[in-house]
Amino acid sequence: MTVVGILQPGYLPWAGFFEQLHRSDVFVLYDDVQYDKNGWRNRNRIKTPDGPQWLTVPVFLKHRDMVNDIRIDNKTNWKRKHLTSLRQNYAKSPYMKEYLPIFEEGYGRDWDFLVDLDMFFIEKLAAAFGIKGRRTVRSSELGVVGDRIMRLINICKACGGDTFYEGAAGASYIDCAFFASRGVRVVFQNYRHPVYRQPYGEFVPYMSAVDMLFNCGPESLVTLVSGAGQGQDEEHKNLKFGNNSQD
Repeated sequence: MTVVGILQPGYLPWAGFFEQLHRSDVFVLYDDVQYDKNGWRNRNRIKTPDGPQWLTVPVFLKHRDMVNDIRIDNKTNWKRKHLTSLRQNYAKSPYMKEYLPIFEEGYGRDWDFLVDLDMFFIEKLAAAFGIKGRRTVRSSELGVVGDRIMRLINICKACGGDTFYEGAAGASYIDCAFFASRGVRVVFQNYRHPVYRQPYGEFVPYMSAVDMLFNCGPESLVTLVSGAGQGQDEEHKNLKFGNNSQD
């Protein structure tokens, strides 16, 4: 069984994004689809004493831009603002100093395209979580065509996959029987956000995975995958965590 995950790149994504990456043998960053203005490509949230706070990368937008066409608007010093926000709001987190160099490096670089920034942090955070041995590719590198559904099937095939690990939202439009007729089994993510110790009062879920990393440190991967082990059916129990996983 070769598991393929397909997700659009996001800015400092949430824990469920990395669970899909961890569970996939090949993880495809869907970067040649239309950019969604109010999505997660250029923003995410962190926890602060005053509640969730958005970190937003300013971008230039044109009509019907693809994700990999989006350029960053560097007229303001957004990088300094984001780094300062992480330093200040996670000062009480036990592992902030250990992982802060990831962000000092990232925000110390010059970025033109949003997708390059997103991929940098995705790769760095995956490594910090201890997610190893996964093949990560951009859909724009595969040269795969087709309509919305056939393209997903063709991407899986191009990556040698026979199992498509899809987010829960995909259940609203994906016909599993149609995929199966073309040799691809579909398993939908069944992720319940794990609870862990955070500063500033009661636990708030669905923050950027940065929150988990700063607060859980070396236990982050165990915490991350624990959300996939709650209330799962047999199909999920039988879905391995990648060919190269030691889990």
